[in-house]
Amino acid sequence: MEGQLSKRLADIVNALPLANGIRVHRSPKAIQQAISSSQAELETGNLSYRQVAIAEFDLGSNEQRFDIAIAVRVGALDGRHPEIEKLSLLKIARALTNTGKLFIDGGNPLKERPLDEFRGLLSFLCISSFLYISFVN
Repeated sequence: MEGQLSKRLADIVNALPLANGIRVHRSPKAIQQAISSSQAELETGNLSYRQVAIAEFDLGSNEQRFDIAIAVRVGALDGRHPEIEKLSLLKIARALTNTGKLFIDGGNPLKERPLDEFRGLLSFLCISSFLYISFVN
């Protein structure tokens, strides 16, 4: 059964608003296989792969923000780790474009998780940092 998705995961992938050619990888092994088979694309800089805990995720200085984020069985977002949920949602909001969307499992088969409150928090944090910097003499 290696290489085949369960019906639940296949339904989730099929529900995503993905363009032709976009693939979803979730396991370390699948990501390593994808890296091995896409060396030419990686060398051009048009493709990259990362696997990191969402509470620790930050965009690299040269990385562009994403249009879509997908979370399937992510404990920070499905109630298993509520202590890091807000931090994780803030990290996701920071990594997405202003119109970027977060999809999580738990719908039929997916649901969109609104991020407006976290985007507002990002603006507040930016303004607070600016004000703090402005008043330091």
